[in-house]
Amino acid sequence: MKFTPAKPPLTGETLDSLTARLREKGEPAFRAKQILEWVYKKRARSWDDMSNLSKPLRTWLEETFELMPASLVIGKQSHDVTDKLLLEMGDRSLIETVIIRVPQEGVGLDHSRKTICISTQVGCAMACAFCASGLAGLKRDLNAGEIVAQLLQVCYREDARTPRARMELASFDNIVVMGMGEPLANYDNIIRALTIVNAEWGLGVGARRITLSTSGLVPKILKLADEPLGLRLAISLHGATDEVREKIMPVNKAYPLAKLLPAIQAFNEKHGRMVTLEFILIEEINDSIEQAEHLRDIARDLHAHVNLIPYNTVEGLPWKRPSVTRQERFADVLRAARISVTLRREKGHDIDAACGQLRLKTEKERELATGQT
Repeated sequence: MKFTPAKPPLTGETLDSLTARLREKGEPAFRAKQILEWVYKKRARSWDDMSNLSKPLRTWLEETFELMPASLVIGKQSHDVTDKLLLEMGDRSLIETVIIRVPQEGVGLDHSRKTICISTQVGCAMACAFCASGLAGLKRDLNAGEIVAQLLQVCYREDARTPRARMELASFDNIVVMGMGEPLANYDNIIRALTIVNAEWGLGVGARRITLSTSGLVPKILKLADEPLGLRLAISLHGATDEVREKIMPVNKAYPLAKLLPAIQAFNEKHGRMVTLEFILIEEINDSIEQAEHLRDIARDLHAHVNLIPYNTVEGLPWKRPSVTRQERFADVLRAARISVTLRREKGHDIDAACGQLRLKTEKERELATGQT
């Protein structure tokens, strides 16, 4: 299903597209930069906040654009200070955005490094067996403005916690496009959104601080390699052989490792940046020493970093995370080969931080409430 909002979100406009709209109205080109500065640098929450614009122009903007296409429904914080935001779009669709905090030694929590995990679709069509995002299938793509709006909602939240020292800074350090949905299945919207986020007239987040994760859509990986943005790439591998990967990731049938690995290598050659291989460890599925050895060989050939992620339990799914001993034994195979590897520790388990869980729970509650009225 495609959602066409009554008014397009201002957060989906580029400097060029907004300039063109303003010229049609007879406004000078510099107004576009003024407006975008109000949105991204000054964090205007209403049209009236834009005090250096004329009243007629503000009225036209209000009639033409949606200033903020996402509203906060729920904000939950884990004991490990991971935040999950449940956001509602104009059609009442729900998506999730996660703030992952990494406290720095010698500074308080408010000055911790923050990585923001954003969503690109409402639901997901990839049907990975271990993931809550796809349990209800794909509802629709997010438009570029809805994707960008997630980051502004984070900025609003973080600005309230810690006043910004400089107006131009975003209120976070890194972005990972690893939330609900398959980013490369919503290619045009995610590229437009990240172009806005990266631009100096937008949030000004450097491309090296943005990582896009894909389950392995080979043609789109090759297309991404030709983009001028120069993003970092992560591959949701989760199986080091076709046999294991196909059990939990249907995408492997269309794009098996024999197609996927050369595409990753092609991306590497064009960008010269280390790719990350994401590997969720699931007990008795992909946590064997044999899988670790295959993963070691893949990572070595690609000169890739490996991110090992113990499985976050999802209600209604049978999978479990391996014991800490099995996790460490798996990681040791990679360490012994001098593979760059991170074994992630639990983040947000107590607030259902795995992708899609909070959305699914809230949608079920809504359905029950509707059925009772």
